[in-house]
Amino acid sequence: METYFTKEHEWVTIKDGVAAVGISDHAAHLLGDVTFVELPPLGKVVTQFQQFAAIESVKAASDIYAPLSGKIIKVNEALEVTPEIVNESPEEAAWIVRLEPSNLEELQNLMTRTQYEEFLGGME
Repeated sequence: METYFTKEHEWVTIKDGVAAVGISDHAAHLLGDVTFVELPPLGKVVTQFQQFAAIESVKAASDIYAPLSGKIIKVNEALEVTPEIVNESPEEAAWIVRLEPSNLEELQNLMTRTQYEEFLGGME
């Protein structure tokens, strides 16, 4: 299962036609201890690169942008109670939403893991 990334450090994977979205390990590390995740409402329709959620840490607050257009069909309610999951497992347990993608061709606008790692290397 391929993982794709945005320049704003969101990730997305597609399984059985459903996209899981979260923030990258790099972003979680930069944020430090996450204290709050603002989840979007179920059924919200988002467009690619539109802000749809927010995350707060002891260091900063950041917007989270949709890597793909689609309809939010599930939110990770565990993050409301234990936002530190984002620090412990940013690219697995800390998925933020699951959405029904409306246009998989948008994946072409994202980076593969290798491209993302090269992008991060260029930022240092």
